[in-house]
Amino acid sequence: MRIQSSFFHRTLIAAVIAASATLTLATQTFAADDFADVKREIAKRHDEAVKRLQDWIALPSIAAEDRNYPAGAEYMAKLALDAGFQKATVISTDGKPGVFATLDAGAPKTVGLYFMYDVKQFDPAEWTSPPLEARLVDKPNVGKSVVGRGAVNQKGPEAAFLAALHAIRGSGRKMPVNLVLIAEGEEEIGSPHIGQLVHRPEVEVAFRKTTGVFMPAASQDLDGIVTVSLGAKGVVELELVSSGEKWGRGPAKDIHSSLKAMVDSPAWHLIKALDTLVSADGNTITIDNYPQPRPLNADEKAMITNASKLRSEAQSKKSLGVQHWIGDLPWVEANERLESQPTVNIEGLVGGYTGPGGKTILAHRAVAKIDMRLVPDMKKDDAVAALKAHLAKRGFGDIEVNVTGGYDPTSTAAAAPLIQSQVAVLKRAGIDPVLWPRNAGSYPGYVFTNPPLSLPSGHFGLGHGSGAHAPDEYYVIDSTNPKVQGFDGAVMSFVEYLYELGK
Repeated sequence: MRIQSSFFHRTLIAAVIAASATLTLATQTFAADDFADVKREIAKRHDEAVKRLQDWIALPSIAAEDRNYPAGAEYMAKLALDAGFQKATVISTDGKPGVFATLDAGAPKTVGLYFMYDVKQFDPAEWTSPPLEARLVDKPNVGKSVVGRGAVNQKGPEAAFLAALHAIRGSGRKMPVNLVLIAEGEEEIGSPHIGQLVHRPEVEVAFRKTTGVFMPAASQDLDGIVTVSLGAKGVVELELVSSGEKWGRGPAKDIHSSLKAMVDSPAWHLIKALDTLVSADGNTITIDNYPQPRPLNADEKAMITNASKLRSEAQSKKSLGVQHWIGDLPWVEANERLESQPTVNIEGLVGGYTGPGGKTILAHRAVAKIDMRLVPDMKKDDAVAALKAHLAKRGFGDIEVNVTGGYDPTSTAAAAPLIQSQVAVLKRAGIDPVLWPRNAGSYPGYVFTNPPLSLPSGHFGLGHGSGAHAPDEYYVIDSTNPKVQGFDGAVMSFVEYLYELGK
């Protein structure tokens, strides 16, 4: 799910701002005089840190498959303790367990962390390198990279952050901030129980002491550019199920297709229901009484206009494999639509026979896998309620609406110290980031930014990776691209960020 690192999401992030042709590795290195001891420690611990990541990738926790639970949570707790957290507790929910950890350094300031220890499903047959072996592979124009499920989404960046804690402690330094960590195991199914973790009394009390919450990320694209996003769209993940049993029409089991002349089809029933959710072109939501999005404000429009002037529309289309934007909109307006509009998307349609050749049956059941993206002023529960009422009003009340996960959108002010600290660290690294209103993808930051916590939240981290949710997902270890940091550079970016946050 996530937001955080699918190919589509990363392409959009990368397209936000233009490449800086003069950006070099030298301009991205941090002040050696300030952190020479920590940099030596990072280099000394490089192999063990990479091995830690490889071992973590070898243990995939996949909520949709009920795989490696509670083993994944127990492993996450061990990683936290090894990195210096004094306490790390596996806590249960109505779904998969989470991990709550604290590191008290006696520092004046406390920073919150959000981790996910789960990963997306995978088919080994689609990979050129086994997805759980985490092999180091030489990628042309990129460098030596670890390839495996979860490499960039999110175990690579998270492992780099943990390596930063090992290096700070190993150099004999005192941590500049206290840390509060929550790690969940259901991000890839829409974080259905994240509230049970964060709003557990002792966890919520700990987060109330923080100045904000961030998630480690690999924010550099291959041109070295970094975008600082101020939020993310919300999401609802659900299935619409049409069945002969529930409908009371159509067959209770698959029957011969010749009987379609006298028996109703649950599959057609589902298709007719889906057609009422959107306009004829599929691009405008037509659900009755659907929550309305907040229009873009002047600052958001200015960000989008600036970014659209700097990036290549042609390159963006090429990267995405598309020839037209919706309505053949001009470049700026297409980006405004991306940032401002909610969506109802069909992820997949499943029903009847899907094997080779044909099979003349009348299917008794059909399922549409749906995700609905939400923008500010829209709430997940309101969207689901409107969908159910709409279907019932239109004669499709029998269609099951099975919500599997989701959450509200999230927003953070550009002036928040959490964000300004990111900008300061990036500028010292020779990177001039551009602020962006929100990711088109989603992550459950709402649990921090919404009441009762009302904290700033975001993502941070140098380094590069790609292929989240896809075959051959990777995270760069030794970069041959002068515009991108490798693993040690990513580790150092977290060191810099923690010290900046501690100021």
